[in-house]
Amino acid sequence: MINADNFKHKLQNYLNTKNIYLFWKGRVALYAILKALDIKPGDEIIVPAFTCVVVINPILYLGAKPIYVDIDKKTFNMNPEKIEEKITSKTKVILAQNTFGLSSDLDSIMEIAKSRDIWVIEDCAHGFGGSYKERKNGTIADAAFFSTQWNKPFSTGLGGIAVTNNEFIAKKLEKIEKKAIKPSFKEEFILKLLMILREKVLTPEIYWIALKGYRKLSEWNLILGSSQGYELKEIKMPKNFLKGFSETQAKAGLKYFEKVNGEYKIDLIIKHRKKIANLYKQILKDLGFEPPYEPSYAEHTYLKFPLLVKNREKFFKLAEKYKIELGDWFLSPLHPVQENLEKWLYKWGKNPIGEFASRHIVNLPTHGKIDENYVDRIYSFLKKYKNEIMGCSVPKDYKKYEA
Repeated sequence: MINADNFKHKLQNYLNTKNIYLFWKGRVALYAILKALDIKPGDEIIVPAFTCVVVINPILYLGAKPIYVDIDKKTFNMNPEKIEEKITSKTKVILAQNTFGLSSDLDSIMEIAKSRDIWVIEDCAHGFGGSYKERKNGTIADAAFFSTQWNKPFSTGLGGIAVTNNEFIAKKLEKIEKKAIKPSFKEEFILKLLMILREKVLTPEIYWIALKGYRKLSEWNLILGSSQGYELKEIKMPKNFLKGFSETQAKAGLKYFEKVNGEYKIDLIIKHRKKIANLYKQILKDLGFEPPYEPSYAEHTYLKFPLLVKNREKFFKLAEKYKIELGDWFLSPLHPVQENLEKWLYKWGKNPIGEFASRHIVNLPTHGKIDENYVDRIYSFLKKYKNEIMGCSVPKDYKKYEA
């Protein structure tokens, strides 16, 4: 696979690491890492209580148990101060998520992990291109995985990348990568078609129609969606889950390492996202609101620009009416599942900050089709409906929601 080998080489140079392994989706890369760590039934994996259900599924596929830790109200990442109370003799891994593009507080997490002989995996599904204390996301912990799914800044339609600097893990990942089945001709064909449609057809103006259609088709398993219907309803590893990377994905990925005026396209994309985020921050300041918190230790790449609102359902309806693109990450602590969370061993009421955020958060787009004119439209929209977002922040004291 010439393109895949070239793509892997480009990633190795970009991330400055030699051990990279490619898979069909990010969740498959996570599964491969957990397998490489020899995770067994009954083992416990600490995860943030503000994540995506497809991150939890690979843990359950292996018979392990997710242990949910509440998030920090400023960063929306796992609160390191809440971790130690959840550690037991069965704890094997801490999953440190990059939420919306912001790295977790890795020094604090890794200090805890090292003292207890626990592995740390960076969940970089949102974090490609960012950094922690000037070290690139995905290169700091024992292992990491990236997603290169549709809405990521570095997208190959679908895709997962596993990274490690640990030679013990690397040898096992290499074997797992070789065992992964090859995507079918049909899957590659559909993926190519979806890439063309997304590039040529999808615009912010038809966002809401496209979003609803895409999610419905994914739920019915009629399209190569990021989440298939079965992943949101049952906890059973599907046949052929351990799937490898395709030439189609690799070819798409290589384009990001082409240079424009001496810079990689991926770096220009990340610069654009940060530029749009800075415009949003200025808008919030102009309207009298605090912009998202940015700790000094991390470079935030703003895959999504988070915003807490009073009445999210009403806010979504207003945005759809005025054709304003608005994201809904995360609709619940296990996005996008909103019912029967106990199937994923989640007990409502245990993580109040994550639960509050999942009922009030929206996010503004930062992708390449968002320009300054579109930001002006969003500014007018937010200004007109300022009262819809006025004063919404995580309160210092409040009752936990009932199930």
